[in-house]
Amino acid sequence: MLIQALCSYYDVLAAQGKFLPEAYSEVKIHYLVALTPDGRMDSILDWQERFSVRSGKGKIREQILPRKEVMPRRTEKPGIDPNIAEHRPLYLFGLNYEDGTLTPFDRTNKAQKSHAAFREANLAFLEGLDSPVVNAFRAFVQNWTPEAETENPHLLSLEKKYSAAGFSFCLTGYPDKPLHLDPRLREKWERQYSQLAEAEASVMAQCAVTGEMRPVARIHDKIKGLPGGLATGSVLVGFNNSSENSYGNDQSYNSNISEEAMRKYTQALNLLLASSSHRQRLDDLTVVHWASDGGSRCDDLFGMLTFDETAGMDAGQTEDLLKQLMKAAAEGKILPEQIASVAGIDPGVDFYIVGLKPNSSRIAVKFLYRKKFGEILANIARHQGDLRIGTGTRPVPLWQIREALLPPKNDKQTLDPELVSRLLEAIVYGRNYPAFLLSAVVRRVKTDVKMDITSVRAGLIKACINRKSRLTGQKEELTLSLDLQNRTPAYLCGRLFAVLEKLQQEASGNLLNTTIRDAYFASASSKPALVFPKLLRLAQNHLSKLKNPVFYNKLIGEIIDGLGNEFPDTLLLTDQGKFIIGYYQQHQSFFTRKENRQEEI
Repeated sequence: MLIQALCSYYDVLAAQGKFLPEAYSEVKIHYLVALTPDGRMDSILDWQERFSVRSGKGKIREQILPRKEVMPRRTEKPGIDPNIAEHRPLYLFGLNYEDGTLTPFDRTNKAQKSHAAFREANLAFLEGLDSPVVNAFRAFVQNWTPEAETENPHLLSLEKKYSAAGFSFCLTGYPDKPLHLDPRLREKWERQYSQLAEAEASVMAQCAVTGEMRPVARIHDKIKGLPGGLATGSVLVGFNNSSENSYGNDQSYNSNISEEAMRKYTQALNLLLASSSHRQRLDDLTVVHWASDGGSRCDDLFGMLTFDETAGMDAGQTEDLLKQLMKAAAEGKILPEQIASVAGIDPGVDFYIVGLKPNSSRIAVKFLYRKKFGEILANIARHQGDLRIGTGTRPVPLWQIREALLPPKNDKQTLDPELVSRLLEAIVYGRNYPAFLLSAVVRRVKTDVKMDITSVRAGLIKACINRKSRLTGQKEELTLSLDLQNRTPAYLCGRLFAVLEKLQQEASGNLLNTTIRDAYFASASSKPALVFPKLLRLAQNHLSKLKNPVFYNKLIGEIIDGLGNEFPDTLLLTDQGKFIIGYYQQHQSFFTRKENRQEEI
């Protein structure tokens, strides 16, 4: 489904003119080599573009970038393989730059071999062509001798920039008419490329993507720009071992993907990976997403609500949209058509989300989700509504969930890709959160040094418990803020623990660095009957230090009455989550809502 979806996406964007013709590649060019009519190097022109960029501190600095030029299609074959109108210095000039000098010699003779291959291929291609710039280039290729150019002042002036630069050619005085734009050269290249494609079509088969009889691709183009992948690119489809071959087929002839489909899906995926609005990263996992209609609005909304990426979104519209989504989620009135109308998108457009992870020279597909975007947006609104706790209205992005699930001050640890995959599946399809999500959050709360219960962690616990109840037809048990009507034993135990901790702090004049939470929270949330009798005895000492303990006596009595004067022996995972929410909401109430405490000290 992934390759087919990418091919369809290519067709949509191609109709919008967003892809290059098949016979060409986009190449970064830093310099133009200006040639005399007889092919001598006259000068090297800086062909880079300069931009004024404002830094985060308000300072303006100049940014220099190479121009992206459309040149004859680059080869993707490994090893020494030249291009027409070549742009890499090793092929063009046959010289290595080392410690301020140019030399044609190296340990493997790669410079000499590369230049020889460039010379042979380009002289053969240029045969029969006639134009001023082509004739000058032909003369350059014929007469250039690397051994005689080790002191070339034009190349030496580039210094270290020489090795990584891209080059094209022009006639002196005509930089606006470079070699790669010569109409005769392009016409012959397109004709030859078409002939080569037909000649290389040695295997015909039914394409697994289109279902039509087409030439099958033997090698698939590289996917580039994937964080953590090889700098030269990785393949999505590849067969390198004999054990992967079947029925005598070699390499990607085993996949039955046509040359046309291969070209489409690789170009589409490379385009998506090159765009920050279509690509998000979470640890080693890269999430790529796109709408089947080729629009960007759906991607902006998905990035904003899921990953906290707001590129392309107007600040005022973003804030209004968030308010409406959160209001709809809170009221339980989430209709895909209604939200899609508010967001200004077509609710029926298909939206794809794929998780990619580099694996040696290949790319591993960790998940692929497809759904109507109106339904996805409604499910995201439900997800954000489930995560809400207290008065917060901002969405919780995945990076905050990541931080809530990992130990503090541990930059090297990453989330399990399986957890990310299952979590995104729950968000996109509106399904139950993965069972180990609740376990992971509760474990983090109980094992962190300071028992840190952030709003994100509390929201995750509330979301896991409430969603499971809702999807099984039961009433949601946990509310946004303190619920005085909740008589669940685990919830009441959590509230009681927060009250006892607050009592301890006030009895000490709020001078304690550690409280009962540091010593007893983990055990109290698992074995209340074992821990609370001891805590209540300690509380009597704390009450004796207050001038007027009526408020705390009354609150402790009300909670114990709700428990029926009996503490649960053991709390299982879900009840431990309720304990944490009871504690969090009671604790927050001491700071966010002043209760009627006339008799308090």
